[in-house]
Amino acid sequence: QVQLVESGGGLVQAGGSLRLSCAASGRTFSSYAMGWFRQAPGKEREFLAVINWNGGRTNYADSVKGRFTISRDNAKNTVYLQMNSLKPADTAVYYCAVDQDYYRVLTTTPGYWGQGTQVTVSS
Repeated sequence: QVQLVESGGGLVQAGGSLRLSCAASGRTFSSYAMGWFRQAPGKEREFLAVINWNGGRTNYADSVKGRFTISRDNAKNTVYLQMNSLKPADTAVYYCAVDQDYYRVLTTTPGYWGQGTQVTVSS
């Protein structure tokens, strides 16, 4: 059974940084694409970033490009999201997701989702 567990969320002041982690278990994910999404109250889930199986390819949403960095450690079955220059508009529940198909993650239709971690950015 696939399980994705996010951690690292919390409360941070505007301009600050956080690093989210997502530990995957239940199978070997070294061939999977992994991604991050977020959902703010009253809004649809938003794609943020995706990374391919070996870290050689990434895509970012325009809203986070240059501020957020996705990375992965296949030995630990973990994907990370380094978030810098945080803004109050970044406040949301952040989710990780995985799929064997890179484009399913890119188009917000991955097969597996985590439960989410809250990020709150105060002004």
